[in-house]
Amino acid sequence: MRSWPGFAASCCTSNPITPSPHHPIIPSPDARPACDVGRRARLELVFAYRRGRTVLAHAYAEPPLRVGRLLDIGPIAQLILVCSGPGVLAGDRLEQRVRVERGARVLLVSQAALQVHPAEAAGPALLDSSYDVEPDGTLDCFWDPLIPFADARLKQRIALQVAEGGRLFWSDALMSGRVARGEAWRFASLGHELRAVVGGRLQYLERYTISPDTRSPWHPWSTAAANYIGTTIVCSDESTAVRVGEAQDRLTSIGGLQAGVDCLAPNLAVGRLLAERGPDFVAARLTLRNVFGRPALRRGP
Repeated sequence: MRSWPGFAASCCTSNPITPSPHHPIIPSPDARPACDVGRRARLELVFAYRRGRTVLAHAYAEPPLRVGRLLDIGPIAQLILVCSGPGVLAGDRLEQRVRVERGARVLLVSQAALQVHPAEAAGPALLDSSYDVEPDGTLDCFWDPLIPFADARLKQRIALQVAEGGRLFWSDALMSGRVARGEAWRFASLGHELRAVVGGRLQYLERYTISPDTRSPWHPWSTAAANYIGTTIVCSDESTAVRVGEAQDRLTSIGGLQAGVDCLAPNLAVGRLLAERGPDFVAARLTLRNVFGRPALRRGP
């Protein structure tokens, strides 16, 4: 799907948007110059709980980012996030700000894998995302893989902020490139940071830079033979030592997979996955989802 050039859509209810002290969302008009349309964009979403339902209280998207149709299933809202362009190129900057207010229950998924293309711009593509979950809010994110093409350059920063009493299921994915075309680990550079602050404390920080021309990613202490990498973070009362042990046992039966799952704090589990083949990687992600459950789908308000 493509959006009309220069088109930006914003829809807001009459309810005022209360800024978050961690990841503020302050509504403002599209002030981009024409040359930045399609290359620099921001997305803002605020979900609220109103009369037994989760509603989209505020939404703003600049092309190529789009907000798909909201699937309303009672207390749960499901939304597909779309990048309507061919992907991102060096020099692009995409920002996402998502907040889940008290009582809201949200499922977010991507429409397809996000492709990262090479370009002659001086700087890399930059993806900057933040997700803020308030007390008694629930956010479930299951993302398609990020695929860097040969010579692509990318930096991505992801900040997860979960208040005490908030619930989160997070599952991301990275491919080494278009493996079938011989482009495994052929991108120029990829910088990654995933930060999880739970209950006001930094509980998990994942940070790395991969530059295949400088240091081989096939080193046994790096990615070894893996072509798929992913992290799953579960913040809920299902994140127990018993569930972690069950998850680890199930993952050991999947061939071509290296995986580790642990409890980093009460009600917080983190799993890291490295797989040689796509089917094994998908099986591992689904295993973690099945063991820990998806908090947004549970009964209750």
